[in-house]
Amino acid sequence: MKNFFTTNMWLKLASLFLATGLWFLVMLSGRSEITMDIPITFTNIPPELEVVDYPKIITVGIEGQERLLKYLKPDEISAVLDISEARAGRSFYTLSRDNIKLPKSFLISSIDPETISLKLEPQLKKAVSVRPHVVGSPEKGFVIVEIKVEPESVILEGPESTIAKIKTIKTEPLDINGINRSLIYKANLNLSDPHIKKNVDKVEVNISVEKINKETP
Repeated sequence: MKNFFTTNMWLKLASLFLATGLWFLVMLSGRSEITMDIPITFTNIPPELEVVDYPKIITVGIEGQERLLKYLKPDEISAVLDISEARAGRSFYTLSRDNIKLPKSFLISSIDPETISLKLEPQLKKAVSVRPHVVGSPEKGFVIVEIKVEPESVILEGPESTIAKIKTIKTEPLDINGINRSLIYKANLNLSDPHIKKNVDKVEVNISVEKINKETP
């Protein structure tokens, strides 16, 4: 057994180094790197707070086998940040490779930017009145006599600075051009801000129309 380790020792060491070098060569050959823009998602947002200002995407460098990188899909990689310790105001966070979720076959080589800034605000909830957005006119000889909205107001909830500025909320445009009878519309609310929640998505708009009575001379 001793002779096995000592006989031609230098030849055996050379073979070992050669095999190790070939292994690294095989592992490194065919490797490549790509960059990808990915969104940031936040977990454990403190109750009563809203994230209102933050970078929507970051750019990451991804390293791996070229043949596998070709099939990497955007929905397989994401940036996740735990902000359970955040407070109202502006905060700064440093992103690391631990924040990036991706398949085990790949490595993160870079993150840009590494430090991001977030602004959190207290939530505000309040009732605002609904205004129907009516477009057009009834048929000639007819007139609108009443417009009712049900419910007349909705509850909005969102970042304090945004909700405080909202006094009323409009419906989507309701085309009444040429109508000659009373109609009830199911109308969406014209609200596109993703940070604002509402207690209803649609309201009922009742438009009453009557024919104009002409007096006989």
